Amino acid sequence: MEIGFSSASFYPLIPTEQSLSTLNTMGFKVAELFLNSFSEYETDFINILEEEKNKNSITINSIHAFSSSFEPYIFDAYERRRKDMINIFKKVCKAARLLNCNIYNFHGMRKMDFNSINKKMVLDIYNELCYIASENQVYLSQENVCWCMSADLDFMNFLKQELRYPIKFTLDLKQAYKAGIDPITYLNIMGDDLVNFHINDKDKANSCLLPGKGEIDYKKIFRELKKNNYKGNAIIEIYKENFNTFHEITESKLYLEDIIHGIGL
Repeated sequence: MEIGFSSASFYPLIPTEQSLSTLNTMGFKVAELFLNSFSEYETDFINILEEEKNKNSITINSIHAFSSSFEPYIFDAYERRRKDMINIFKKVCKAARLLNCNIYNFHGMRKMDFNSINKKMVLDIYNELCYIASENQVYLSQENVCWCMSADLDFMNFLKQELRYPIKFTLDLKQAYKAGIDPITYLNIMGDDLVNFHINDKDKANSCLLPGKGEIDYKKIFRELKKNNYKGNAIIEIYKENFNTFHEITESKLYLEDIIHGIGL
Protein backbone atom coordinates (compact mmCIF):
# COMPACT_ATOMS: atom_id res chain seq x y z
CA MET A 1 0.00 0.00 0.00
CA GLU A 2 1.17 3.51 -0.84
CA ILE A 3 -0.12 6.77 0.60
CA GLY A 4 -1.42 9.03 -2.15
CA PHE A 5 -3.15 12.38 -2.27
CA SER A 6 -6.26 13.66 -4.03
CA SER A 7 -5.88 16.75 -6.19
CA ALA A 8 -9.43 17.61 -5.10
CA SER A 9 -7.84 18.84 -1.88
CA PHE A 10 -6.14 21.66 -3.82
CA TYR A 11 -9.39 23.02 -5.29
CA PRO A 12 -9.63 25.89 -6.16
CA LEU A 13 -6.09 26.93 -5.20
CA ILE A 14 -4.09 24.98 -7.79
CA PRO A 15 -5.13 24.27 -11.40
CA THR A 16 -5.45 20.56 -12.17
CA GLU A 17 -2.51 20.55 -14.60
CA GLN A 18 -0.21 21.96 -11.89
CA SER A 19 -1.32 19.56 -9.16
CA LEU A 20 0.93 16.67 -10.21
CA SER A 21 4.16 18.70 -10.07
CA THR A 22 3.04 20.04 -6.69
CA LEU A 23 2.51 16.50 -5.40
CA ASN A 24 5.91 15.45 -6.73
CA THR A 25 7.64 18.21 -4.77
CA MET A 26 5.78 17.00 -1.65
CA GLY A 27 7.07 13.46 -2.07
CA PHE A 28 3.87 11.82 -3.37
CA LYS A 29 4.08 9.31 -6.22
CA VAL A 30 0.41 8.25 -6.22
CA ALA A 31 -2.57 10.54 -6.83
CA GLU A 32 -6.30 10.60 -7.28
CA LEU A 33 -6.89 13.12 -10.03
CA PHE A 34 -9.96 15.33 -9.75
CA LEU A 35 -11.16 16.79 -13.06
CA ASN A 36 -12.79 20.07 -12.09
CA SER A 37 -14.75 21.11 -15.21
CA PHE A 38 -16.14 19.79 -18.47
CA SER A 39 -13.21 21.11 -20.52
CA GLU A 40 -10.88 18.99 -18.39
CA TYR A 41 -12.52 15.83 -19.78
CA GLU A 42 -11.41 16.67 -23.32
CA THR A 43 -8.59 14.72 -24.96
CA ASP A 44 -6.38 17.78 -25.53
CA PHE A 45 -6.40 18.56 -21.81
CA ILE A 46 -5.92 14.91 -20.83
CA ASN A 47 -2.83 14.84 -23.07
CA ILE A 48 -1.41 17.74 -20.99
CA LEU A 49 -2.09 15.76 -17.82
CA GLU A 50 -0.44 12.69 -19.33
CA GLU A 51 2.72 14.73 -19.99
CA GLU A 52 2.67 16.05 -16.42
CA LYS A 53 2.11 12.56 -15.04
CA ASN A 54 5.12 11.19 -16.92
CA LYS A 55 7.33 14.20 -16.19
CA ASN A 56 6.68 13.89 -12.45
CA SER A 57 6.64 10.06 -12.29
CA ILE A 58 3.16 10.04 -10.72
CA THR A 59 0.84 7.03 -10.87
CA ILE A 60 -2.81 8.00 -11.27
CA ASN A 61 -4.59 5.74 -8.81
CA SER A 62 -8.10 6.93 -9.64
CA ILE A 63 -10.10 9.55 -11.52
CA HIS A 64 -12.79 11.66 -9.89
CA ALA A 65 -15.06 13.79 -12.07
CA PHE A 66 -17.00 16.97 -11.26
CA SER A 67 -19.66 14.44 -10.37
CA SER A 68 -22.48 16.58 -8.98
CA SER A 69 -22.82 18.30 -12.37
CA PHE A 70 -23.88 15.16 -14.24
CA GLU A 71 -23.77 11.85 -12.34
CA PRO A 72 -27.13 12.25 -10.51
CA TYR A 73 -28.80 13.01 -13.85
CA ILE A 74 -27.61 9.72 -15.36
CA PHE A 75 -30.54 8.30 -13.35
CA ASP A 76 -33.05 10.95 -14.46
CA ALA A 77 -36.53 9.84 -15.54
CA TYR A 78 -36.11 11.81 -18.78
CA GLU A 79 -34.37 9.54 -21.29
CA ARG A 80 -32.69 12.22 -23.43
CA ARG A 81 -31.14 13.79 -20.34
CA ARG A 82 -29.86 10.37 -19.24
CA LYS A 83 -28.24 9.78 -22.62
CA ASP A 84 -26.53 13.18 -22.61
CA MET A 85 -25.13 12.54 -19.13
CA ILE A 86 -23.90 9.08 -20.13
CA ASN A 87 -21.98 10.69 -22.98
CA ILE A 88 -20.15 12.80 -20.40
CA PHE A 89 -19.49 9.65 -18.39
CA LYS A 90 -17.94 8.09 -21.50
CA LYS A 91 -15.52 11.02 -21.80
CA VAL A 92 -14.33 10.55 -18.23
CA CYS A 93 -13.83 6.81 -18.78
CA LYS A 94 -11.78 7.59 -21.89
CA ALA A 95 -9.73 10.10 -19.88
CA ALA A 96 -8.99 7.41 -17.30
CA ARG A 97 -7.87 5.00 -20.00
CA LEU A 98 -5.56 7.60 -21.58
CA LEU A 99 -3.99 8.22 -18.17
CA ASN A 100 -3.48 4.47 -17.65
CA CYS A 101 -5.82 4.58 -14.67
CA ASN A 102 -8.35 1.81 -14.02
CA ILE A 103 -10.56 3.32 -11.27
CA TYR A 104 -13.42 5.75 -11.90
CA ASN A 105 -14.55 7.04 -8.50
CA PHE A 106 -18.36 7.36 -8.74
CA HIS A 107 -20.90 9.21 -6.58
CA GLY A 108 -24.07 8.56 -8.58
CA MET A 109 -27.65 9.02 -7.42
CA ARG A 110 -28.80 11.55 -4.86
CA LYS A 111 -30.14 10.07 -1.64
CA MET A 112 -33.79 9.09 -1.43
CA ASP A 113 -35.89 6.33 0.11
CA PHE A 114 -34.48 3.04 -1.15
CA ASN A 115 -37.97 1.55 -1.49
CA SER A 116 -39.08 4.43 -3.72
CA ILE A 117 -36.48 4.02 -6.47
CA ASN A 118 -37.15 2.28 -9.77
CA LYS A 119 -34.87 -0.67 -9.08
CA LYS A 120 -35.04 -2.15 -12.56
CA MET A 121 -34.08 1.16 -14.19
CA VAL A 122 -31.27 1.68 -11.67
CA LEU A 123 -29.87 -1.79 -12.34
CA ASP A 124 -30.09 -1.30 -16.11
CA ILE A 125 -28.22 1.99 -15.86
CA TYR A 126 -25.52 0.65 -13.55
CA ASN A 127 -25.01 -2.34 -15.83
CA GLU A 128 -24.60 0.01 -18.78
CA LEU A 129 -22.12 2.18 -16.85
CA CYS A 130 -20.08 -0.82 -15.72
CA TYR A 131 -20.00 -2.11 -19.30
CA ILE A 132 -18.88 1.27 -20.69
CA ALA A 133 -16.17 1.47 -18.03
CA SER A 134 -14.96 -2.06 -18.80
CA GLU A 135 -14.67 -1.18 -22.51
CA ASN A 136 -12.08 1.38 -21.38
CA GLN A 137 -10.31 -1.09 -19.05
CA VAL A 138 -11.73 0.86 -16.10
CA TYR A 139 -13.68 -0.22 -13.02
CA LEU A 140 -16.70 1.77 -11.89
CA SER A 141 -15.91 2.26 -8.19
CA GLN A 142 -18.95 3.27 -6.13
CA GLU A 143 -17.98 5.53 -3.23
CA ASN A 144 -20.06 5.72 -0.06
CA VAL A 145 -21.23 9.37 -0.01
CA CYS A 146 -23.47 10.72 2.75
CA TRP A 147 -25.78 12.70 0.43
CA CYS A 148 -26.05 9.97 -2.20
CA MET A 149 -27.89 6.65 -2.40
CA SER A 150 -24.56 4.99 -1.68
CA ALA A 151 -24.87 6.06 1.96
CA ASP A 152 -27.71 3.52 2.23
CA LEU A 153 -26.53 0.05 3.27
CA ASP A 154 -29.50 -1.64 1.56
CA PHE A 155 -28.62 0.13 -1.68
CA MET A 156 -24.97 -0.91 -1.47
CA ASN A 157 -25.98 -4.53 -0.84
CA PHE A 158 -28.42 -4.27 -3.76
CA LEU A 159 -25.63 -3.20 -6.15
CA LYS A 160 -23.26 -5.85 -4.85
CA GLN A 161 -25.77 -8.67 -5.22
CA GLU A 162 -27.88 -7.75 -8.25
CA LEU A 163 -25.60 -6.24 -10.89
CA ARG A 164 -24.74 -8.36 -13.91
CA TYR A 165 -21.41 -6.62 -14.56
CA PRO A 166 -18.62 -6.22 -11.96
CA ILE A 167 -18.74 -3.16 -9.74
CA LYS A 168 -16.00 -2.07 -7.35
CA PHE A 169 -16.05 0.24 -4.32
CA THR A 170 -14.33 3.22 -2.72
CA LEU A 171 -14.43 3.54 1.07
CA ASP A 172 -14.39 7.13 2.34
CA LEU A 173 -14.00 7.56 6.10
CA LYS A 174 -15.41 11.07 6.45
CA GLN A 175 -18.45 10.19 4.36
CA ALA A 176 -19.13 7.14 6.52
CA TYR A 177 -18.99 9.14 9.74
CA LYS A 178 -21.13 11.92 8.22
CA ALA A 179 -23.73 9.25 7.43
CA GLY A 180 -23.54 8.02 11.03
CA ILE A 181 -22.26 4.58 9.96
CA ASP A 182 -19.10 2.82 11.13
CA PRO A 183 -16.71 2.53 8.14
CA ILE A 184 -16.21 -1.16 9.00
CA THR A 185 -19.89 -1.72 8.21
CA TYR A 186 -19.35 -0.43 4.67
CA LEU A 187 -16.14 -2.42 4.43
CA ASN A 188 -18.02 -5.61 5.29
CA ILE A 189 -20.30 -5.01 2.29
CA MET A 190 -17.53 -3.97 -0.10
CA GLY A 191 -15.33 -6.94 0.83
CA ASP A 192 -12.76 -7.91 -1.76
CA ASP A 193 -14.39 -5.56 -4.29
CA LEU A 194 -12.84 -2.58 -2.46
CA VAL A 195 -10.28 -0.97 -4.82
CA ASN A 196 -9.92 2.57 -3.47
CA PHE A 197 -9.68 4.08 0.01
CA HIS A 198 -10.11 7.76 0.92
CA ILE A 199 -8.45 8.46 4.25
CA ASN A 200 -9.10 11.48 6.46
CA ASP A 201 -9.54 12.19 10.16
CA LYS A 202 -12.16 13.78 12.42
CA ASP A 203 -12.85 14.85 15.97
CA LYS A 204 -15.97 15.93 17.84
CA ALA A 205 -15.83 19.44 16.37
CA ASN A 206 -14.60 18.72 12.85
CA SER A 207 -15.92 16.24 10.28
CA CYS A 208 -12.73 16.32 8.19
CA LEU A 209 -9.10 16.73 9.25
CA LEU A 210 -5.68 15.65 8.04
CA PRO A 211 -4.89 12.08 9.17
CA GLY A 212 -3.22 12.26 12.58
CA LYS A 213 -5.01 15.44 13.62
CA GLY A 214 -8.14 13.75 15.01
CA GLU A 215 -9.38 10.71 16.86
CA ILE A 216 -9.83 7.93 14.26
CA ASP A 217 -8.27 4.60 15.22
CA TYR A 218 -6.35 3.89 12.00
CA LYS A 219 -4.73 0.73 13.31
CA LYS A 220 -8.17 -0.87 13.66
CA ILE A 221 -9.16 0.15 10.13
CA PHE A 222 -5.87 -0.93 8.54
CA ARG A 223 -6.09 -4.28 10.30
CA GLU A 224 -9.55 -4.78 8.78
CA LEU A 225 -8.17 -3.86 5.36
CA LYS A 226 -5.39 -6.41 5.80
CA LYS A 227 -7.92 -9.05 6.88
CA ASN A 228 -9.85 -8.32 3.66
CA ASN A 229 -6.63 -8.71 1.66
CA TYR A 230 -6.91 -5.14 0.36
CA LYS A 231 -4.28 -4.50 -2.34
CA GLY A 232 -5.00 -0.87 -3.15
CA ASN A 233 -3.67 2.46 -1.91
CA ALA A 234 -4.80 4.94 0.74
CA ILE A 235 -5.58 8.35 -0.74
CA ILE A 236 -5.58 11.34 1.60
CA GLU A 237 -8.66 13.37 0.65
CA ILE A 238 -9.40 16.50 2.65
CA TYR A 239 -10.61 20.06 2.00
CA LYS A 240 -8.43 23.13 1.45
CA GLU A 241 -9.38 24.50 4.87
CA ASN A 242 -7.92 21.39 6.53
CA PHE A 243 -4.30 22.46 5.98
CA ASN A 244 -2.25 25.63 6.07
CA THR A 245 1.07 24.39 4.65
CA PHE A 246 2.20 21.54 2.41
CA HIS A 247 4.53 20.47 5.23
CA GLU A 248 1.47 19.50 7.30
CA ILE A 249 0.37 17.18 4.48
CA THR A 250 3.82 15.60 4.23
CA GLU A 251 3.81 15.00 8.00
CA SER A 252 0.43 13.27 7.68
CA LYS A 253 1.80 11.04 4.91
CA LEU A 254 4.75 9.99 7.10
CA TYR A 255 2.41 9.37 10.05
CA LEU A 256 0.28 6.99 7.98
CA GLU A 257 3.31 5.26 6.48
CA ASP A 258 4.56 4.42 9.96
CA ILE A 259 1.22 2.80 10.81
CA ILE A 260 0.87 0.74 7.62
CA HIS A 261 4.48 -0.47 7.82
CA GLY A 262 3.88 -1.56 11.41
CA ILE A 263 0.80 -3.52 10.36
CA GLY A 264 2.47 -4.97 7.28
CA LEU A 265 0.30 -3.56 4.54
